[in-house]
Amino acid sequence: IDLIEIDAASNRGIDEVRDLKEKINFSPSRAKVKVYIIDEVHMMTKEAFNALLKTLEEPPTHTYFILATTEIHKIPETIISRCQRFDFRRITQKALMTRLSFIAQKEGIEAEDKALEVISKYVNGGLRDAIGLMQQLLVGNKIQFEHVRDILGLSDHSLLETLFLALMQNDVKEALNIVNELHNSGSDLKQFVEEFVEFLRQKMLESVQNDEPTLTDLFVKMI
Repeated sequence: IDLIEIDAASNRGIDEVRDLKEKINFSPSRAKVKVYIIDEVHMMTKEAFNALLKTLEEPPTHTYFILATTEIHKIPETIISRCQRFDFRRITQKALMTRLSFIAQKEGIEAEDKALEVISKYVNGGLRDAIGLMQQLLVGNKIQFEHVRDILGLSDHSLLETLFLALMQNDVKEALNIVNELHNSGSDLKQFVEEFVEFLRQKMLESVQNDEPTLTDLFVKMI
């Protein structure tokens, strides 16, 4: 009860901040301190920010604020200057896979490495999403690559290679045949495009490392 989360998207006005300022003066009930988490804080109105400013300057000794946002540029400088700032970044695919393997081991789950690799790629750096997806894809205490691929609508890696070769050879007919095959099989074309762009990105990085500027330019155009 001493950890209070406030959704600024729903409680964004000056009245809510005034109500908050009245309540923070009460001492914590059980913990040593009270912690207020204001989520999506960028949604607050200018007037609400101004009302909160004084409290942030001189908070009660028993109170901490955590202001969470995905759009830091919308937070007034007067607010930012009175806070410690911590930027959270995407977790690497390798770190995600290591963590998922650890969880599988602890929970006694039989998880194929290839399946965990696919999940780690799919979540775009979010650990919570990775763990949630892992739970959803669990069948009979097992996580298998084929099942993960089918549920997520991921493409066969060989199709990425085939389309890439067709484009490199300017074989329009073959490229369109692959797209048609994907469409007829009910594949998620948007997902396929995302996978193919990532495939091209890896090719581009390899060409940079190998000092092949002509190929680099070509891959940039493809992307």
